[in-house]
Amino acid sequence: MRILITNDDGIHAPGLAVLEEIAREFSDDIWVCAPSEEQSGAGHSLTLTRPVRLQKYDERRFAVTGTPTDSVMMALREVMDAPPDLVLSGVNRGANLGDDITYSGTVSAAIEGALAGIRAIALSQVYAREGMADSVPFEAAKAWGAKVIKPLLDAPFSERTLVNVNFPPLGADGVRGIRVVRQGFHDYSRGSVVEGRDPRGYRYFWFGLHAIEHTLDHGTDLEAIADGFISVTPLQLDLTHHESLTSLSQRFES
Repeated sequence: MRILITNDDGIHAPGLAVLEEIAREFSDDIWVCAPSEEQSGAGHSLTLTRPVRLQKYDERRFAVTGTPTDSVMMALREVMDAPPDLVLSGVNRGANLGDDITYSGTVSAAIEGALAGIRAIALSQVYAREGMADSVPFEAAKAWGAKVIKPLLDAPFSERTLVNVNFPPLGADGVRGIRVVRQGFHDYSRGSVVEGRDPRGYRYFWFGLHAIEHTLDHGTDLEAIADGFISVTPLQLDLTHHESLTSLSQRFES
């Protein structure tokens, strides 16, 4: 089995090394193609206004001066001599839960794999305490990563679908199990923008420095993580709200 590994935290991120260890439990045919620098929050964006450069570290390890989506596209079109059987994205430093997945470069890299018709899984490690961005514990992901991926290797994936996995902020022994759940939703009306001033006196702003309020609806990824479980959520790329098609069509009928 050939596996492509990518992420949005960058080629040197600890979570990428964790994911490579996990992937090697299934195959020795591992390829890595990831952004050269952190691209958190890049979503499913492409680099269109500047050239993208490819740096080769060894025969199967590459970095791209672009987004996670750029990285997967470059891997499939320029780097690999044959398509992979599986795309793994992560292990992200931090959660990708609820509607945060729309911002996530980690999930978007998996989306690009799904668009190419390749089985794709995004993996993220939730962490609990502020100020831990450089020292996130990946124990849950390390211990449970292969256990989550293995049942997904031969599971039926519908066209243009992928799976989003989040590991709770616990030690390996503290994880209570795995739940297959739906996507939850945050209350973004309670989000914040923090203003500051640089040394020259100019204003600047930081987004996302405070926790977003959310309701732990039953059967969601948010609830699963709060309860100490690994969340496994199947995602689809069809964003059409099918229930609205008829009512909207009637408004445009002459």
